[in-house]
Amino acid sequence: MGVIVVGSVALDSVRTPFGEVTEALGGSATFFSVAASYFTDVAVVAVVGDDFPDEHVELLRGMGIDTSGLYTEAGKTFRWAGTYGFDLNDRDTVSTELNVFEKFRPRIPENLARVEYVFLANIDPELQRLVLDQMKSPALTACDTMNFWIERKREELLRTLSKVDVMVLNDAECRELAGEPNLIKASRRVLRMGPSTVIVKKGEHGALMFKGDSLFSAPAFPCESVYDPTGAGDAFAGGFMGHLAKTGDTTEVNIRRAIIYGTVMASFCVEQFSVSGMASLTGDDIETRFRQLKEVSHFET
Repeated sequence: MGVIVVGSVALDSVRTPFGEVTEALGGSATFFSVAASYFTDVAVVAVVGDDFPDEHVELLRGMGIDTSGLYTEAGKTFRWAGTYGFDLNDRDTVSTELNVFEKFRPRIPENLARVEYVFLANIDPELQRLVLDQMKSPALTACDTMNFWIERKREELLRTLSKVDVMVLNDAECRELAGEPNLIKASRRVLRMGPSTVIVKKGEHGALMFKGDSLFSAPAFPCESVYDPTGAGDAFAGGFMGHLAKTGDTTEVNIRRAIIYGTVMASFCVEQFSVSGMASLTGDDIETRFRQLKEVSHFET
């Protein structure tokens, strides 16, 4: 059935206690699409500058990712630089250069307008609705956000939330959006804003899913080597949406399975810089880690 993602494709410079990279392939749409490509057909809609390396485009295409919606504009590609300390849950942004991404207005190619699964990565909520207006009867829509939009464009974000099926956000964003410090209460408040499902990412502490009166708690995969958490949340969303699109099943049971696949893809992402931890996996790699995660969280009553 396939999935389409609209977001950023960027060049990231990242330093952690375990190494650093300069102008590596990054961006929310990139991490999402690489993760989702192991499950289903995936198309990316984004903008890059005319300085964007051809090798990065070839990597995406080599993974079967449809780049017909990856537009090139005159100017520089979006760049982000950040550093992490030994607590990889916290990072400091060193610089953000929006460049051509500042004037990004998503244009969905006609051949992609009927894709049934739609993920709106972290972009202006007005642009997220612009994408929805161009899609033809999607089966499931999901979106991400960040504290900037919660603080600066709250009303626009609420309008977008009323039009999507799934909201994916981290714990701090959930609390801020709801104005509630208790994460359970905050998540239920976000549910009342419109989406039928709310998924809260908690980094190394796993994820929570709220749907109706149901609550599902998924653990994180216990990685021995964590080099760079950049993009892990987008990789999670890619695995999650990829599994749903592959199966065409949006029941609660399958949403729970999709969360585990998302967790698995995020675990591969953090083990190397950029998308290197996900770029050469096999289906067996993914299924093995899925079973391992199931085993470490299983108990008898």
